[in-house]
Amino acid sequence: MPVDAVFELKDGVAHATPYAAGPWDPSMQHGGAPASLISWVVEHIPTAAPMRVARLTIDLLRPVPVGPLEIKSEVIREGRKIQLCAVSLIADGKEVTRASALKIRSADIPDLGGVAEAKVTTLPPPSQSPAINEEIRRSSGFISGLEVRNAKGGFDLLGAGGPAACWFRSVRPIIAGEATSPLMRAAMTADFSNGVSSVLGRDWTFLNGDLSVNLTRMPAGDWILLDAETWVDETGVGMAAGRLADERGYFGRCAQSLVIEKR
Repeated sequence: MPVDAVFELKDGVAHATPYAAGPWDPSMQHGGAPASLISWVVEHIPTAAPMRVARLTIDLLRPVPVGPLEIKSEVIREGRKIQLCAVSLIADGKEVTRASALKIRSADIPDLGGVAEAKVTTLPPPSQSPAINEEIRRSSGFISGLEVRNAKGGFDLLGAGGPAACWFRSVRPIIAGEATSPLMRAAMTADFSNGVSSVLGRDWTFLNGDLSVNLTRMPAGDWILLDAETWVDETGVGMAAGRLADERGYFGRCAQSLVIEKR
């Protein structure tokens, strides 16, 4: 029986299912799939003191195939205040994705209460935002496992609907038998920045070569808002950047470097 999850873990290898596929090629993964897998790996690296992931940077070295991925991880710097760790995903003996994560000690500091209030978003909540076109949800195995609602603008994978803001909710497990953590949901959502905010039409591609996410706290609840925009230069280099929020308010930012090409 097929596994109803994006990945199945066996002996340090993540076996991607068709639910990992992106919209461009059914044999290649959507970037949100390895981003969420790497987040799971990072969170399972033990720390010397209570810590929280403050920054996650992922370099997409090669297209990530829908198939088995060997996982390698190591701690680069272990300390009482920070931990820097690295994760690699390897397919057929080649490193396809490399990531680094910075964790910062997490402590109860009452004196920060006055300035730590959430920056509330003025965009409509998920309950007041219309669902995206069902055709987009069916465009790939990975997107089919999400519920997406337009809060501002229009999410169009092949069109120019940006800047835009969308609410995302994961309805399919990322890893079989494992809960999808807040960090996994944040990384997965952040990878949609270029798709949500595209300013180019159907004659262009705008693939991201990396993804970086910075967080002051982990999101709460099932829904995550991505409010993103794209900048494009005439040299074919672009950037998609966004703000991440939950229904309480903003908690992080994300950015991607884009390779702009004619289709």
